Amino acid sequence: MDPRLSHDGALLVLNSGSSSIKFTVFQVADAGKDISPLFSGQVTGIGTAAEFSVKDVSGVSLARESWAERDTGGVAPLLRDLIAWIRTRLPDLPLLAAGHRVVHGGAGFHHPVRVTNRVLDELESLIPLAPLHQPQNVSAIRVLAESFDGLPQIVCFDTAFHHSQPFVAKTYGLPRQLSEKGVQRYGFHGLSYEFIAQRLRETVPEVAEGRVVVAHLGNGSSLCGLKDGRSIDTTMGFSALEGVPMGTRSGSLDPGILIYLMREMGMDADALEHLLYQESGLLGVSGISNDMRALLESDRPEAKEAVDLFCYHVAKEIGGLSCALGGLDALVFTAGIGEHSAPVRSRVCSYLRFLGITLDEEANDRGDTAIAADGSLPVYIIPTNEEFMIARHAVDLMNLRNAA
Repeated sequence: MDPRLSHDGALLVLNSGSSSIKFTVFQVADAGKDISPLFSGQVTGIGTAAEFSVKDVSGVSLARESWAERDTGGVAPLLRDLIAWIRTRLPDLPLLAAGHRVVHGGAGFHHPVRVTNRVLDELESLIPLAPLHQPQNVSAIRVLAESFDGLPQIVCFDTAFHHSQPFVAKTYGLPRQLSEKGVQRYGFHGLSYEFIAQRLRETVPEVAEGRVVVAHLGNGSSLCGLKDGRSIDTTMGFSALEGVPMGTRSGSLDPGILIYLMREMGMDADALEHLLYQESGLLGVSGISNDMRALLESDRPEAKEAVDLFCYHVAKEIGGLSCALGGLDALVFTAGIGEHSAPVRSRVCSYLRFLGITLDEEANDRGDTAIAADGSLPVYIIPTNEEFMIARHAVDLMNLRNAA
């Protein structure tokens, strides 16, 4: 065990995407019993005009500046600049470890693990399953290893939480040999769902033991059916494209559409990938924006149609997951849209009266934690915190709690 882990210090949590780096620095005290955020921020627009911003825990800006001149299109060089900035903010606080959100853990990774050369090789082998995100996750791990010799790094997987799902939820109607080669439903946003399951156990344990649908609605959206805090089914599958329409992603499609686009319109794999990940969803349907706030403010009919499409499919998936769970005891909204958009929550729940769900519209407009009307099944707004979940896993895995 690294002797530094017996001391108080800092823990860096990184979420490296295809064009952004999000980060949070936590202070770890009392040998890991106390984990509290110090500051968090992001580098956005990588590849076009990168911008760096960071705020402290009270929301006060610590830095906001253009990094466009140093933007060469890759995550790694800007990550080195980010690490240099973080060093200046932690002169007296040693960095104990780093935790990473890794999108894909494949069929082999069921739990967070400490990075080794073997683990890195396995993560790289999974790049074809998540070609937009996995390379950046691996790159961030390598850059940190270069910058901090011997720093323990822990990887937490978005797919791991869903390994509890049964065969019928994981399997596509394809030849079995393809499933055995990894063509199966994996599910994503697992760290978010794990955090919500934990919060339910802490706040309403009687609900946590039941059948709960969690709607993680943001620019990337999915839903998950939980039974006793375990994932039973989820809307994303082999990739982060399946499920409901999202900000720029299509959601589920008839596979025949892809065959048609290839044969009749000459689209290759790269063109299809760009279409489905970057040009579809709310942006594609509306022709206006991928931002739900902009669509709700617009008076154009295309904006309303895009919002209606989104809400319809979210409600439809809630109904389907209720079937998978054998009933429904509670509904939870989380993530950017789920936590902040009262109109979306209202429209989604207007479809769900047959499940016994009715909102208290005043509570919904206020954004209260409990927003169901009297006599309704419980409906909650619970902010998610994937970064804290990663920090908790990192601390537990490195045995910081017992190292003193």
